[in-house]
Amino acid sequence: MLMIGVAGLQLAEHEKPWLTASGVAGVLLFARNYQSREQLIALCDAIREVGGDELLIAVDQEGGPVQRFRDGFTRLPPLAAVGAVYARDPIEAVRLAEEHAWVMASELRASGVDFSFAPVVDLDRGNAAIGLRAFHADPAVTAELAQAYVRGMHLGGMAAVLKHFPGHGSVATDTHKAQAIDPRSLELIRRDDLLPFAECIEARVEAVMMAHVIYPAVDSQPAGYSKVWIEQILRGELGFAGAVISDDISMAAAGAAGSVGERVRAHLDAGCDLVLACFPDVVDEAIAAMQGRSTTLPPQLAAMRGALGPSWAGLTDNPQRDRFVARITALNAEPGIA
Repeated sequence: MLMIGVAGLQLAEHEKPWLTASGVAGVLLFARNYQSREQLIALCDAIREVGGDELLIAVDQEGGPVQRFRDGFTRLPPLAAVGAVYARDPIEAVRLAEEHAWVMASELRASGVDFSFAPVVDLDRGNAAIGLRAFHADPAVTAELAQAYVRGMHLGGMAAVLKHFPGHGSVATDTHKAQAIDPRSLELIRRDDLLPFAECIEARVEAVMMAHVIYPAVDSQPAGYSKVWIEQILRGELGFAGAVISDDISMAAAGAAGSVGERVRAHLDAGCDLVLACFPDVVDEAIAAMQGRSTTLPPQLAAMRGALGPSWAGLTDNPQRDRFVARITALNAEPGIA
């Protein structure tokens, strides 16, 4: 199945047939699709009016450098700010991770968005694209904070998506811009990067996003194109039964599979349940690549639909939310977090 991107603040006429096309399961929104909460709610309503109530709507609302909806939403600190607290007060950091997640999830649910691609569980080990998006360099700390984050998302009525499997934090290259190769052995990756994924899978996380990174000691293909990583390790070794999601097929590192259509088919053949076609200029070719594929929404993707949540007015009429917002926004002042 596909999750596609649309161009603007409203649905264009030529985009409406995409939402009912065979194999399209949802829409991923970006800053280009956001002007205000009222406009966002209207856009979500329009998407579902055309595509049906089962169509999923998602966004990257991690906090820090990756927060697509800003004005009108809580300014979320990056996950690294939570990790910084852990060094002086682990119990407080766990509490803050859960509160951060609840605020993020509840605000999106009150706006019509089903889920955010969160949390990042990559390790903070120097990757240019990850940076402050990661909780911590230590796998055990990352795992503990990520489990708390998943709990908070669930309390906010939202499914959680771990990213980027099997770990993007230990290779320097930004996969948006170039091919990334991580030469480490499977034993080292198991010891470090897989720990947060394994522990969050035990916490019943609903989805995992794959990395566009090649780990040549394990497979010659990027992880999102690899049956070894998806079927043997993620599903077999770690016992994950939820949705497997590709990263964006327009990223430079996704080019290993060839054309847009070849990228879509390679992800699906490797075992991905959902393929991201984030930019409108690739959507037609991505939809064409779905011909002959099953168009029934898998139960793993049905589980990504958001739970019934309050309206924005109902959400904000909550003193506990005010306390949570005050506590997490204070983290924006953490040293090195600006």
